[in-house]
Amino acid sequence: MTTGSILDTPSADDSNPSVHTLALPALTDGAADAARLLDAAPVNPLHQIKTQLQVCIGDIRLTVGELMAAREHQVLVLDRQLTQPVDVMLEGRVVARGELVAVDEQFAVRITELPLPLKP
Repeated sequence: MTTGSILDTPSADDSNPSVHTLALPALTDGAADAARLLDAAPVNPLHQIKTQLQVCIGDIRLTVGELMAAREHQVLVLDRQLTQPVDVMLEGRVVARGELVAVDEQFAVRITELPLPLKP
């Protein structure tokens, strides 16, 4: 059997693999204690997954020819006003909006809107 395949109802011919129910032993007290510890764990394992956010400050529409003709020091004017929030994006989707700020010598975003309530 290959991974991810779907089996039809077993038939009498030997070409289909045999499908049967597994008899699993009952949990022992030690296993139940371990399960309780896992349930009481303070950290959701999903919270440990690293991801990369992107911040979109605006867009501009131009032709490929205009882009190829661009020169150093040329200014590209984006479609957002300075007072408009920037989009915080995850996998191409807006997950928050915020204000572009500076922290020391780096750009930063102060979150001002969360479109969906985030659970801790």
